[in-house]
Amino acid sequence: MKTSVIEVGDLLTALSPDEVGERIGAVPGVESVSVDHAAESATVHYDETRIGLADIKSLVQRSGREPGFSTGEGHEGHAAAEASPDKSGPASGHSGHGNHDKHEGHSPAMFRDRFWLSLALTVPVVIWSAHIQELLGYRAPAFPGSDWIGPVLSTVVFVYGGLVFLQGAWRELRSRLPGMMTLISLAITVAFLFSWVVQLGLIEADALWWELATLVTIMLLGHWIEMRSINQAEGALKELAKLLPDTATRVTDRGEEKVAVTALENGDLVLVRPGESVPADGVVRKGESDVNEAMITGESRPVKKAEDDEVIAATINGAGSLRIEVTGTGEKTKLSGIMRLVADAQKSKSRAQHLADRAARLLTVVAIAAAAITIVVWQSLGAALDFSVVRMVTVLVIACPHALGLAVPLVVAISTTLGARNGLLVRDRRGLEEARNLDTVIFDKTGTLTLGEFRVVAMSVAEGMTEDEALRIASGIEAESEHPIARGIVKTAQDKGINVPAAEGFRAITGKGVAATIAGTEYHMGGPALLKAENVQVPPALLEAAKAAADRGQAAIYLVRQGQALAVYAVADAIREESREAIVALHERGIEVAMLTGDARAVADAVAKELGIDTVFAEVLPEDKASKVRELQAQGKKVAMIGDGVNDAPALATADIGIAIGAGADVAVEAGHIVLVRSDPRDIPRIITLSRATYRKMVQNLWWAAGYNIFAIPLAAGVLAQWGILLTPAVGAVLMSASTIVVAINAQLLKRVKL
Repeated sequence: MKTSVIEVGDLLTALSPDEVGERIGAVPGVESVSVDHAAESATVHYDETRIGLADIKSLVQRSGREPGFSTGEGHEGHAAAEASPDKSGPASGHSGHGNHDKHEGHSPAMFRDRFWLSLALTVPVVIWSAHIQELLGYRAPAFPGSDWIGPVLSTVVFVYGGLVFLQGAWRELRSRLPGMMTLISLAITVAFLFSWVVQLGLIEADALWWELATLVTIMLLGHWIEMRSINQAEGALKELAKLLPDTATRVTDRGEEKVAVTALENGDLVLVRPGESVPADGVVRKGESDVNEAMITGESRPVKKAEDDEVIAATINGAGSLRIEVTGTGEKTKLSGIMRLVADAQKSKSRAQHLADRAARLLTVVAIAAAAITIVVWQSLGAALDFSVVRMVTVLVIACPHALGLAVPLVVAISTTLGARNGLLVRDRRGLEEARNLDTVIFDKTGTLTLGEFRVVAMSVAEGMTEDEALRIASGIEAESEHPIARGIVKTAQDKGINVPAAEGFRAITGKGVAATIAGTEYHMGGPALLKAENVQVPPALLEAAKAAADRGQAAIYLVRQGQALAVYAVADAIREESREAIVALHERGIEVAMLTGDARAVADAVAKELGIDTVFAEVLPEDKASKVRELQAQGKKVAMIGDGVNDAPALATADIGIAIGAGADVAVEAGHIVLVRSDPRDIPRIITLSRATYRKMVQNLWWAAGYNIFAIPLAAGVLAQWGILLTPAVGAVLMSASTIVVAINAQLLKRVKL
């Protein structure tokens, strides 16, 4: 039995919680359903041996709009299918527009083709329209049957071009969620039926053939532009998969062979030559090179790779050749995980989206009511029937909640892909939306603000010796030791580009340290116990440096030669260079920074002092981290927790926003609202920047889309008719499409935000 949480905000706008529960519970394999009206979600318990999550989604969708999924489960195949950019055909063209089932099964190419053919048929309808001829003062050529150009061609346009809207309206009405497609269909159907009634001589009025044809054509153009905008916004997701090569060079006992990437298996050894893409996740077994990981992590600088370093599928190899052991292929690669997260985030709904959805449905009801009132009022004033029908049709067209429906989804698609390009993976849209309100950020220390590995963080040398020389000798002595502090000294030398010398006669001195001979000279390394045992003479400057290290909770290790201390190394969990910039950036945004750690108070305070952290929680057990988050929340603070997504999971889940950092080893970290591909604390202020910019665009679009209708509906109804200002349905369609284009362009400007 598995459990998933499904967002059902769309269904709850039209159905009661009990009805929503009944619909989902009717899906075979679903054992029980609990609907939370306040959270707009449903907890579904289902038998995974009888039905998968993708099937539940598909079946529930038939009874309402597609729900978003915020499950902590594996995605059991559906997410990969949704994210796959190879998924061709009509349905793939609108994946990030999940709240718009009006476009289910549609593609930009389909709207494009229908637009051009409808336009070709509309031109003669307009040319031979008596109203247009009178308006422009010309006479179209007359020939037998020319009077039927309008009725026949407009009917073809209605059936061919308008069918897509009629089908969309049927789906909306079947789901009891009337919206844009319902309004468009109502407008063109009224115009079509009214025109045939006039054409057949059943009433005295002017037919609306040219208005009908131009209306359908302009609507097709508007939807084509909309879907192109959506596809462009989602383009980054499709571009990710294009980075994977089709073939790989597999190395076997028989030599090299070219194989399809899909044929690779874990444990295979592949050769990646200079300039080639890495075909799968893996570990370098031979060779050194710089690898461009910008497309995955957003890191602009190539990353040096050597033996035992991990590499990510689709990254670009530099100048060296690498032999890589495959550890992940297909859906198990980090790239696939990123694509799943991006696809799911684009389909998830924020609070602003639910607000926009409700406003769009309310506008649909208002538009239908306004259209009905319009025809009644004009008829009561004695207007001609064809005039009243035109006013009604124009109201229906101009009030279409097109821009309102597009206002948020397009911003969602753009912000999600923009984040992914910069290594910020949004698992829950509401997390990104709320990030703009943060006033406190809590960092876990180890592995987040620090490397989680020992390094030489400070050192002092005796007169006559340089720091580099002291570090070179120390790294040679410790090279054969497996102690974490020894490994930290060696790694520090390697990070500085210092060649580690070969040592002879390495031996451990129990309880005191180690000894080895380098270039014929014997050296000792150890702590205070070594100094006491060997009666070592220590210069005052080194003693002072060691005391300062102890005050900071750091280990002090001495280098000794012939009873004289030559250097002292302060070894500790090294602070990331990026952490300082991150704290400064957060303070500039007015955000308080706190730190959680299980380390001793002295160690924690030393790190906090160096980084300028405001609040420190030291000696905190893993199970108590969540209580510290609640402690800050109880003070009325909006808290984000930054951790590694493993031992920090309870705190991440408790925080208002959980951010899993350093997820390169597993992009599918389930504990956080947002997952960071890189182990870079500077991405935290970038999240806040993206959140604030995204919210601004949402608000701008919603105000424009809603405000437009305040003026458009009365104008379409003819309130300015006595001053000679009247809109035709075609002009109404142009204005409606123009508002959509404004919203689309404004959303595209989000791409200019510098993270």
